[in-house]
Amino acid sequence: MSFVVGLTGGIGSGKSTVAELFAARGVALVDTDAIAHELSGPQGAAMPAIEAAFGDAVLRADGGLDRTAMRRLVFADPLAKETLEAILHPLIRLRSDACCAAAENAPYVMLVVPLLIETASYRRRADRVLVVDCPEALQISRVTARNGLAVEAVQAIMAAQATRAERRAAADDVLHNDGGLDALRPQIEVLHQRYLQLASAKLHAGR
Repeated sequence: MSFVVGLTGGIGSGKSTVAELFAARGVALVDTDAIAHELSGPQGAAMPAIEAAFGDAVLRADGGLDRTAMRRLVFADPLAKETLEAILHPLIRLRSDACCAAAENAPYVMLVVPLLIETASYRRRADRVLVVDCPEALQISRVTARNGLAVEAVQAIMAAQATRAERRAAADDVLHNDGGLDALRPQIEVLHQRYLQLASAKLHAGR
């Protein structure tokens, strides 16, 4: 079984940038957000159930999920959120498990889960939890610039996630992402070397 680092952080913390920098070092990347997009894209495995549950009001012309319409729906209706999660989450877990299992030749796996702290099954799967951390004001400014969302909309998303303090308390490692790439790269290299050692120890212990 591969050594798995669970990577998480709040919206706008820079998880994708961090994941890409680890992937550039040969690490196998399993991104649950990317899996969710695949499952809810045109001809995605989740789309028949989503259409049956919500109708064509949440469909794009190409048959994929209209994420803007769905986001409005789930924030307005907790039951809609539960229904969507009941459809997507088991499929995401199955696909991510398969991807982790297929990464035997990689030095280790980086499993990217935005809600890892909030989801016990993903926390159990990770040998190590890495949290990308930055001030909340920086999260908000990044997301409003990137996605064009209103500040209130970003704050609502953040309120539905674990707090910054909760993520830090649950972390084995914290990566500070408030100083740009030049400050990020040395931290990642230190962690990468540590994870290589831990992955090697797990491999030898399993023999």
